[in-house]
Amino acid sequence: MSDNNNRPPPFSYASFTSSSSSDLPGNDPKYHSWPAPQYPHQSSFGPPPASYEPVPSSHAENPAAGSSRSAPGDRTANSKVAIPRTVSTSTWTSSGRVSRACENCRDQKAKCSGHRPTCQRCQESGIRCSYGDRKREKMAKQLSDLTTQVQVYETLLRELSPKLDSQTAQYVDQILNDQRDDNEQLAGLHASASLSASKAADMALLSNASPGSSLAALDYTNEDFNRDEKIQAMGFVGEHSEIAWMYRLKRLLERSNSVSPRETWDRQSVSSVNFFLDDSDIPVIDDVDPSQRPPVTVADQLVDSYFYAVHPTFPIVGKMIFLAQYKSFYSAPYVRPGKRWLAILNLIFAVAARHVRHFYNEAENGLDDSLVYFSRAWKLSMSDTALLEHPNLQQVQVEGLTSFYLMTIGQVNRSWRICGISIRSAVTMGLNLRSESNSIVHVSKETRYRVWWSLYMLDNSLCVMTGRPPSTSDDFFTTPLPVPFREEEFMDNKVVQLIADHDARNIFMETFCLRGPGKAVDSGGTPDSFRLPMPTGGKQSEQIVAGAIEALTPNTSLYFLYHIDLALVMRESVDLLYAPGAVRKSWREIEVNISMLHGKAEAWLSRLPPAFHFTQGAPSFERQRVSLAFRFFSTKLLITQPCLSRLAQQNYGNDPPGRFCETMAGVCVEHASQMLDLLPDPPDLPWVYRISPWWCILHYLMQSTTVLIIELLLMVKPGTAKFRKVAGQVSKATCWLAEMSTKDPSCQRAWLVCKDLISEHAPELGSIAGPANRGKT
Repeated sequence: MSDNNNRPPPFSYASFTSSSSSDLPGNDPKYHSWPAPQYPHQSSFGPPPASYEPVPSSHAENPAAGSSRSAPGDRTANSKVAIPRTVSTSTWTSSGRVSRACENCRDQKAKCSGHRPTCQRCQESGIRCSYGDRKREKMAKQLSDLTTQVQVYETLLRELSPKLDSQTAQYVDQILNDQRDDNEQLAGLHASASLSASKAADMALLSNASPGSSLAALDYTNEDFNRDEKIQAMGFVGEHSEIAWMYRLKRLLERSNSVSPRETWDRQSVSSVNFFLDDSDIPVIDDVDPSQRPPVTVADQLVDSYFYAVHPTFPIVGKMIFLAQYKSFYSAPYVRPGKRWLAILNLIFAVAARHVRHFYNEAENGLDDSLVYFSRAWKLSMSDTALLEHPNLQQVQVEGLTSFYLMTIGQVNRSWRICGISIRSAVTMGLNLRSESNSIVHVSKETRYRVWWSLYMLDNSLCVMTGRPPSTSDDFFTTPLPVPFREEEFMDNKVVQLIADHDARNIFMETFCLRGPGKAVDSGGTPDSFRLPMPTGGKQSEQIVAGAIEALTPNTSLYFLYHIDLALVMRESVDLLYAPGAVRKSWREIEVNISMLHGKAEAWLSRLPPAFHFTQGAPSFERQRVSLAFRFFSTKLLITQPCLSRLAQQNYGNDPPGRFCETMAGVCVEHASQMLDLLPDPPDLPWVYRISPWWCILHYLMQSTTVLIIELLLMVKPGTAKFRKVAGQVSKATCWLAEMSTKDPSCQRAWLVCKDLISEHAPELGSIAGPANRGKT
């Protein structure tokens, strides 16, 4: 028994002739296996898939069949909905085959009357009648549409081409020209497009971003860094490394000069311009005795050298505590320190031996003692299961000193990785946060703060050398800046009060206007003194600040504070200009960031105490002044280098860079020249190890040299006064590299990279690449 109330409502189709139930296929058993369509309730779905137009009743109804038509409301449960193609024989006749059938009749393979605008069958069925294009017309229309589409794409590519780097723009033009020349048939067009796309894809794999667009390759890599041991040793090199700048320059020169070298993976890879030594093994000595120690006279010389040359910039160990322990270790034979302290001692020996070896010109005399000390430290602290143990403060110091030593011997990839481990160990120890523990004495807290900032500075340097992201996040550390007093003064009552009082410490540090607008420190008349504004209130914390200001004089800890302040500007420059997200910014946004960062660097310079001024500071702080100068110019090169790259792109069909970009590019070149001016002329190797930050001097030298070579080979016109000036500066740089290559193999590699680049792409300038007898391998 059927329920008529649950029956779906009748469809609003136009009426058509019904047939007897015996004629319907539903009564034939052979059709029972066909699935019956299930229609939802009419209110639950939208309009029918086809749009049917009503036709006049004179055309819609067949008078001969009108009496057999039943109303929809009279249908029984077993009644069937008639399908339009089962209409009864109509009264119209056709005198043979029509030249063209409508779309509906063709789809149903039914005979069409060919009437226009509506054929007889469509009129009787009440559906829209349409006559589509013939096959030839369809093909012609499709070809026309495709041709229009290709023209639109070509126009779009030509509009985008000036905004691309020169290499990509060159190959886009080549693709468009190939397609235009090979326009004889459709197949040829497809083949040309496929070939051109393949060329473009291949060249994208062979090249990094153009030197004219240093921000173009920030969010992707195009090398397989697992391809071979040489690539693995170098690893990924990011866009803020001078290695990436040199590589982009090399690739651009090869294309712009129509040079077609025999392409090999080594030549295509960024490793072809790498000058560090990570692809060479570290000859750790297996048979060293970790318990051995050098004679006391040698040990004293090494310890004094370390605390003079390295500790002011990298105070990762507490000087006073360590020296007391060191004297006890050498004066009392029964003292048995732990393995980690012995590792720290040997690493200090290793770093100092590296310095003394070159300072006293002992590089050619036998075995490198620094490797002996390093091997002892490695056995004591880093071999076997040491990395699986939970870190303590000494382990953090061991890992930081290990990273620093690896950097001094040109192993920057390994150094960067170990530095990351040391920072993770430091975070595990909570050194990234301000300490409020009552169980830690205030002097120990201050020492730990300096450990954290030492690791921060080391990570900052390695980040720029390798072009990789920093291992620290500014959002996840609250470690206070170190107070600018020497460690020998930590027991002074005024300094102790300042360290112990958090509010007084904050007020005292604010007087330096760190990270704020530039405000020159008031000079007391001599480079060895300066004055800070005295607080005027009568609170206890303000009285403590007044006492601390009165006791403060220029010293190496004050230098360390300003070094950190400048490193924060450098870190912000990397985040804003070289992080992968920077590629999604407009050039206008990048210019705003460059302007802001440039202002911060200049404000830092205006706050610098007279004792640390680059050229007129106190002679007793010459090492600190030179170190700050190199760091300052390196920061300014990072900030302005994108503008130099964009300006270089102008010579290869890109959009005009604008006045701001031209100005900042000029600043970039000028600061590269000023960085080179810090070096004596002629080259003086003892000066490097006596005065400069020798552990990363090659990095600074290659930063400035790369910028000047870009200016020389791409920007200035030969024969002009500016060309001769830049050529002279490049000549000075390559002479320094050639001279340093006699002591350091990484310097030798750097010199060969510059020499080969100049000799290949500017043979007439080959004489400025340095002495011909240098760097023989």
